[in-house]
Amino acid sequence: MRRVALVTGGTRGIGLGIARALARGGFDIALCGLREAEEVVPVLEELRRGGASVDYFRADIALSPDRSRLLCDVRERFSRLHVLVNNAGIAPPTRVDLLEAGEDSFERLLRVNLQGPYFLTQGVARWMIEQKGGGEGWSGCIVNVTSVSATVASTNRGEYCVSKAGLAMASRLWAVRLAEVGIPVYEVRPGIIRTDMTAGVAERYDRQIGEGLVPQGRWGTPEDVGRVVAALARGDAPYSTGAVVVVDGGLTIPRL
Repeated sequence: MRRVALVTGGTRGIGLGIARALARGGFDIALCGLREAEEVVPVLEELRRGGASVDYFRADIALSPDRSRLLCDVRERFSRLHVLVNNAGIAPPTRVDLLEAGEDSFERLLRVNLQGPYFLTQGVARWMIEQKGGGEGWSGCIVNVTSVSATVASTNRGEYCVSKAGLAMASRLWAVRLAEVGIPVYEVRPGIIRTDMTAGVAERYDRQIGEGLVPQGRWGTPEDVGRVVAALARGDAPYSTGAVVVVDGGLTIPRL
């Protein structure tokens, strides 16, 4: 029986890159997002062509009732879950200096980028523990997709940095809590990845990358992140719970 992975925000950008890699790796896929079901039909058809069973569940992970319904629906559809990828996240609607930023954007980003995955992990962890106790052979993990903004300060999008720093700590907390039951938790920390989210600042990043900001000299791709997540989901790092895997082309290496 194929293993099942739930990827939040999995119908575009980094999430779709992750879903593609997992589908190629033999996983069945549960995708979660905010778009209407008819909008994601081409994505589902693409992923299914490789033989994966794929379904889409519309849910806002910032909302507790949506998270509960999501897990109930995934359980009803697949009856099992081996991997949770907390990828869904949003950027501020506008980049605003710390001295001018308001609370609405801060609250929304913290709910989506931190509170949502934190408590979705809680619900999934309970289900995973139940499955692990139900018989031999079950194995799984949880992967949180954060950002180099967890440690790199951007004063015109402070709420985003705070949300990702919080999720980085949540990864450590869950890694420690779940270690005793044999469920590893990892953090994958992307750098500058070419997606819809970065399209509005593409010209700026093109210039900075050209000036040497990224040692490897290029944008990252969703596929770069997907390969790393697929390796972790496959079980290639069983003794590395709490590990942070940076996928940034060397961006955050200290240099003189």
